[in-house]
Amino acid sequence: METGPRVGARPYKNEEVSISLPNLSAEKESPVAELKGLLHRYGLRARKGLAQHFLVDRGVLGKIVAAAELSPADTVIEVGPGLGVLTKELAKRAKQIIAIEIDEKLVSVLSETLRPFSNVAIVNANVLEVDPARLLSQYAGSTTTCTTDYKMIANLPYYIAMPTLRHFLEASLKPTRMVVMVQEEVGRNIVARPGEMSILSVSVQLYGSPSIVHRVPAGSFYPRPKVDSVVVAIDVFDKPQADVADVERFFRVVKAGFSAPRKQLHNALAKGLSIKPLEAHDLLTSVEIDPKRRAETLSIEEWARLSKSVR
Repeated sequence: METGPRVGARPYKNEEVSISLPNLSAEKESPVAELKGLLHRYGLRARKGLAQHFLVDRGVLGKIVAAAELSPADTVIEVGPGLGVLTKELAKRAKQIIAIEIDEKLVSVLSETLRPFSNVAIVNANVLEVDPARLLSQYAGSTTTCTTDYKMIANLPYYIAMPTLRHFLEASLKPTRMVVMVQEEVGRNIVARPGEMSILSVSVQLYGSPSIVHRVPAGSFYPRPKVDSVVVAIDVFDKPQADVADVERFFRVVKAGFSAPRKQLHNALAKGLSIKPLEAHDLLTSVEIDPKRRAETLSIEEWARLSKSVR
């Protein structure tokens, strides 16, 4: 099994890591008992300090696989394969799986459990430091003149959910579809509509159309986490849904608007952009946005209009 270069091998601190449980045998042993046996076999344990949680509900795996809408021609980048159970199911249905795992101990397990699958490449790396285009060039045979479409599937802890999503959505080569399992609050933020928008929902919906496809209760994991999770599918657009010529300026304006979410937008922009309140007021009225509105009420198109007017 070929293993990619090590990048940032230490796990993130204080994050909740959900790892899937392989289907070990046909015996009618409880999933939790199987999990404990597996952990003992490889000398692993659920580390409380890292808030690790292992998925023991195999029904959730089917929901994730179905949401990916895989074909035999698909290439998949999987982030956080854990113990490899989802990786196995993906490998049965897709042409190529590139699994990125930051935890060295889990990489050792994956190298053994995934050995029978010749279409799986394991990369020990920090996903935020990996360029998808370069990864596909190395493992899926794409070139600068012939790129490979791919799908991204991930199990994302709270603390890296937003940067990981933006990493792929803003990459030079974006996935055509993303399926991610995140904490329920994060998932609700991703799919929020104007009136309840956040920086996260704006960041995702500029590039794709998200929907919640399945709810995963806390009892689906061992040890049981304090919160429920959801599976979110994102259909990625060929280009941003709004006319945004300068993405950096767009997000600078969005960040300024949300810098004081409880304040009216003209006051939040004045603070976030370091301009006078009257100037912020005139800026908003020039693009037909009521200065008294709040940031969470704006649509992607309105943020785009507003960012264009900022010099």
